Amino acid sequence: MSAITVESPGTKFSSSDSIIPAALQIPRRLASLDAYRGAIMLFLASSGLELSGAARHFPESRTWGFIGYQLEHTRWQGCSAWDLIQPSFMFMAGVALPFSLANRRAKGQSASKMWMHILWRSLVLILLGFFLRSIGRTQTYFTFEDVVTQIGLGYPFLFLLAFARPRTQFIIAIVILVGYWAAFAFYPLPPEGFNYATVGVSTRWQHLTGFAAHWDKNTNFAAGFDRWFLNLFPRASRFEFNAGGYQTLSFIPSLVTMVFGMLSGELLRTHQPARRKFVILIVAGIVGIILGAILDQTGICPSVKRIWTPAWTLYCGGWTCLLLATFFALIDWAGLRRVAFPLIVVGMNSIAMYCMTEIGPFQQFIRGTLKTHFGAGMFETAGGTYALAIEAAVITGIQWLICFWMYRRKIFLRI
Repeated sequence: MSAITVESPGTKFSSSDSIIPAALQIPRRLASLDAYRGAIMLFLASSGLELSGAARHFPESRTWGFIGYQLEHTRWQGCSAWDLIQPSFMFMAGVALPFSLANRRAKGQSASKMWMHILWRSLVLILLGFFLRSIGRTQTYFTFEDVVTQIGLGYPFLFLLAFARPRTQFIIAIVILVGYWAAFAFYPLPPEGFNYATVGVSTRWQHLTGFAAHWDKNTNFAAGFDRWFLNLFPRASRFEFNAGGYQTLSFIPSLVTMVFGMLSGELLRTHQPARRKFVILIVAGIVGIILGAILDQTGICPSVKRIWTPAWTLYCGGWTCLLLATFFALIDWAGLRRVAFPLIVVGMNSIAMYCMTEIGPFQQFIRGTLKTHFGAGMFETAGGTYALAIEAAVITGIQWLICFWMYRRKIFLRI
């Protein structure tokens, strides 16, 4: 979720009698990536305008049923629009890296200095995840499934891959997915009569069956790893399971999501025509969605976002490619930057917006202050059905104004 830059094509500078290659020029920002990040951040910050809550008032409506489904995480297997938030951030972190490296090279930074920056950035992201997840707790809550923490875990490996050829990057990504699939496939299934309540799975849970059971909730390879790994840290009580089924090792396949983003970023840095870039992203997106769906439907590997299965990695990678292609076509190709300005404001300060969204006391302060000055029922103007939607829109609007204030004063939180 850091700042993104892209080189300005075609311009050259002279130094003595030599010409500095275009690839070493100081880049300009890629507006479409800022807009993509801003759109996803606003989607997250507003909780989809809380329309999933409004949908519950219309249980017989198929339209509202569809809206409600898209604005919540799927229970396990499948995909909703809400499930694409984290993959988008992981993907965009990958897209950013080629441009960031080009920018640092243009400024004459050495490889060792860049490497130290990457390690520092990774550490800060991990610590930020700890901080945000520990708010309101009696001690530090060591958990690694948060999006910023997952990016922090994978970023050093992504940096190492950035110096390889695109073909090598792609091959390594596929090897990672196959290896991760094998780790789950060969992990032993629970014995007959296993008490699933001990791993937080209720009797009403719809278990995956057959070969797909290797990716069932909290009895899989990654869950077994966390029952050892997370208990190495000080905790209020022994870790036995994650209630949502999220796991630390998801950073391994999500690293592949970042690699797909990096390949996309390398494509956008080339001097190929915009039309060709767009077509390549669209084709890659469609292929990813199809391959992920095939693996899921054939039972080879279920598509589960919460444990970032290889099928999910391909499927969500396809969707993120399509989203990037859409923003690129509308903003950098068609030139609709002014229309995208509200998104860019947030995209250029996504860390600030993310922290405002995740820090509960800050949200409560805004909510309480509004009710103090405008009345406790200010959000009930359209009736109880849409009260949460109005509240989400107003609070998100205030957070946007804070980002706009920062934008006007050139204040950008970067890691």
